[in-house]
Amino acid sequence: MGVLLTNPVCWAAFERAGLRAYRLGALSWMFRHTKIVWERLWEVSVTVMLEQHGIREGILAADDSDQRRAKRTTRIHRAHQLYDKKTGGYFNGQAVVFLLLVTPAVTVPVGFRFASPDPKQVAWRREEQRLNRLKVAKAERAPQPPGDPADPSKAQLVLERIETFRQAHPQVRINAVLADALYGTQTFMDQASALCAAAQTVSQWRGNQKVRFRGKEHSLTAFFAAYPGVTQHIRVRGGAEIAVIVSSARVHVCAHGKKRFVIALKYPGETDFRSLVATDLSWRTLDIVQVDTLRWLIEVFLEDWKLNEGWGQLAKQPDEEGSSRSLTLSLLLDHALLLHPEQRTRLNHQAPACTVGSLRRQCQGEALMDMFRALLAAEDPTAHLEQLAETIKTVFPLAPSKKHMSGRDLGRQAPTPSLRYRAGEAYA
Repeated sequence: MGVLLTNPVCWAAFERAGLRAYRLGALSWMFRHTKIVWERLWEVSVTVMLEQHGIREGILAADDSDQRRAKRTTRIHRAHQLYDKKTGGYFNGQAVVFLLLVTPAVTVPVGFRFASPDPKQVAWRREEQRLNRLKVAKAERAPQPPGDPADPSKAQLVLERIETFRQAHPQVRINAVLADALYGTQTFMDQASALCAAAQTVSQWRGNQKVRFRGKEHSLTAFFAAYPGVTQHIRVRGGAEIAVIVSSARVHVCAHGKKRFVIALKYPGETDFRSLVATDLSWRTLDIVQVDTLRWLIEVFLEDWKLNEGWGQLAKQPDEEGSSRSLTLSLLLDHALLLHPEQRTRLNHQAPACTVGSLRRQCQGEALMDMFRALLAAEDPTAHLEQLAETIKTVFPLAPSKKHMSGRDLGRQAPTPSLRYRAGEAYA
């Protein structure tokens, strides 16, 4: 309720919004010391979503998101240096890996984990780059250290989330697993497909990847340059139909050591082809292209989550439990809004669902109306209103401003007569 009405995960904001009916200290104590099994709470919430919406099949989409924090953090869980795609620099923040279930009715978050790089791997890569610039032979360089189980990679975290979801909900059939180029490795794609009963796994790919065709190796860019493709019509996320240029082939992928379904795709207005790779060779080209368009839904979810579900606005609870529990609260709000009466009515009638932002604003309006109803239903509305006004003055006290100079000594701001002769000498 606090996240819904205020938008940050902040106990002080909750106290102000509730006019001190819920005190900061009590909320903080409940968050830290109550005997809630947070992991089990999240699992049960996912189960409720599946049962309430009758979900029996869907598509799993994985992606990660970075959240900026202060420059120096000592107690924020897994805060580290992250690459800033906008500026090309770095910032201190947290990286979160999400697993989303896309179904014919709703899109539901079903898993998350905090990610951070392995310090040993980072140090080894830096040294490897330095020695490479010095042209040191590879035989003279140190071998890559083994991965630390305490710091798994993002791909390993996604596989862990997929396995957990499949074990908890084996009745849900997974038709495909979608991910971006970071997860396009042979290990991830094979394991993700195996965890989901040989489901199709689709990932973006870089154009410099090598494929073998007729005994010769080619980069994807060079390979598809010889096969420019044809114009096809597809429906983007079941909506508008657009014309795209598509070229595809079932070829041996060198990095994966096996044959894959490789696709080059160009959308209207784009100058360069983008590449896709898929594990199941029995799918049609257009089916793979259309299912890949659903991966964009996780970007929409991330945008909604950052803007309207609290954690992206203000969440500074320290330590691992502070970050994981506050993020759980934020995602539980996403689940709760899927059970909103207006949302349920629309979904039951196959109508377009409401956005998170519009639902949150409507709930804020409903909370205001509830306050008016309580005021009108009071035995003495006038006295109740006066008491409410005094409470508001206490909860929202006026603070002195340092921008204005009222009540301060500005010092003397005028010339001194005894020093005018010196000014005259200086002018002369």
